[in-house]
Amino acid sequence: MTATRRGALSGNIFLVSLTRGSRPVAGRWARSGASTRSDTLDSVNSQGTVDVVLIGGGIMSATLGTLLKELQPDWRIEVYERLGELAQESSNPWNNAGTGHAGLCELNYMPQAADGSVTADKAVVINEQFQISRQLWAHLVQIGALPEPHKFINSTPHMTFVHGKANVEYLRKRHAVLAGEPLFAGMEFSDDASKIGTWTPLLTRKRPAGQKIAATRIVSGTDVDFGALTRFLFENLEQQGVTMHMNEQVVGLGHKADGTWNLKLLRQVGQTRSTINARFVFVGAGGGALALLQQSGIPEIKGFGGFPISGQFLRTTNPKLVAQHQAKVYGKAAKGAPPMSVPHLDTRVVDGEMSLLFGPYAGFSPKFLKTSTWFDLPFSIRTHNLGPMLAVARHNFDLMKYLIGEVFASRNAKLKALREFIPAAVSEDWELITAGQRVQVMKKDAKLGGVLQFGTEVITSSDGSIAGLLGASPGASTAAPIMVDLLARCFPDRIEGWKPRIRQMIPSYGTKLSDDPAAAAASLAATAEVLHLSN
Repeated sequence: MTATRRGALSGNIFLVSLTRGSRPVAGRWARSGASTRSDTLDSVNSQGTVDVVLIGGGIMSATLGTLLKELQPDWRIEVYERLGELAQESSNPWNNAGTGHAGLCELNYMPQAADGSVTADKAVVINEQFQISRQLWAHLVQIGALPEPHKFINSTPHMTFVHGKANVEYLRKRHAVLAGEPLFAGMEFSDDASKIGTWTPLLTRKRPAGQKIAATRIVSGTDVDFGALTRFLFENLEQQGVTMHMNEQVVGLGHKADGTWNLKLLRQVGQTRSTINARFVFVGAGGGALALLQQSGIPEIKGFGGFPISGQFLRTTNPKLVAQHQAKVYGKAAKGAPPMSVPHLDTRVVDGEMSLLFGPYAGFSPKFLKTSTWFDLPFSIRTHNLGPMLAVARHNFDLMKYLIGEVFASRNAKLKALREFIPAAVSEDWELITAGQRVQVMKKDAKLGGVLQFGTEVITSSDGSIAGLLGASPGASTAAPIMVDLLARCFPDRIEGWKPRIRQMIPSYGTKLSDDPAAAAASLAATAEVLHLSN
């Protein structure tokens, strides 16, 4: 980090960095659309009150902070992270698969209906969202706010691989549907083992002769190191005067009569306590977001609960294996498995080093964070969410059975799953690593009483003064569109004035690339050129 982190109290005045460092200027960078005067969120400007507090040092807070600083460079922003380093939970590169989720290979976005039909609607939405992230990252590279793209994103073909007659025919249908979608241009299909072997030899070597297999492949896929990206975004924010507070946890928050939020802080080193006021609060604390939103007392959080799912991966750094597999290959989920447990074999690039990752192997832990307490789940139960949580338990027996099986699965069972992808896999080449916790959203449902939602949910107060993100998939890949949507929800009086600047950062903002093949091709080509990606 380039600036001094401060979290001390001087008398009763909280020290806030007001100094903006220099930043590189490149391309067509300009501050058009941004305010040039002190324009706080409220006429009140008391000592110790900042414009924005971001809770959590992950990709969501980093993305929102980046957008706000581009739109309102004079706003005072503080970031609080309870750990000693940034991006150590869900954004850590070894706590996720690093897939740039664009619906290119994930079958759970295109399930086959009971009548055998397949539609691309969900996959197209996911791809549209990822293009917003790509455009924002490309813009930030152009203006020098992000470094060389290879330090956080790399081209990695995305593939889908299935075996069995029924699955092969399903994949053929899926490919036929996607062939007409502009954002999926260039996707190939093959049921020829020799052809698939040229794409990635590990899938076909020592595979039983005559087994029916099929795969799709598209070269425009990506591997993203969200940990590195998060750190780069925060480093850029620090250069603009945003203050980072590490080892400092928000342990309480309350809404004041003047509309601001009072945050209670606990310094992890020394256990000293302090407070700060903020006009706007974003709770980007991953699995810790639910507890903080419950503490806030906003009625919008009522009825929401969290269902934590843990995970593990098998990883190899054997250079002979890594050299033979340059792709992210997704398969079909087992019966009863949550969408986030779809098996996949991934090329990973972390800190410039390549490896292969297979999994995830799902499990259950009552923790909401990898570094939190076993009491997270029971302590999250309230009278208003108990009914929905019990309803989820009643209606998800297959999921419970699946998770129990995963928890007690032996190493041999895990290797058997790996050999569905790599028939020649040798145990000694692979190590088991623990991934991050994912807290799935449970919420009220008029028909079922409660439902388990495998997605993300943005919770905002009625006055827009506080917002938080619950859920996981597709997560980090869609941080940019989620945060742009949050801006419109929380700052309705400002969004119209911000739109010209947003369109400079995200040219497709407010449109659908999938409705315009020429625009889709142009956007893919432009971002690929800036980010040094295959197109």
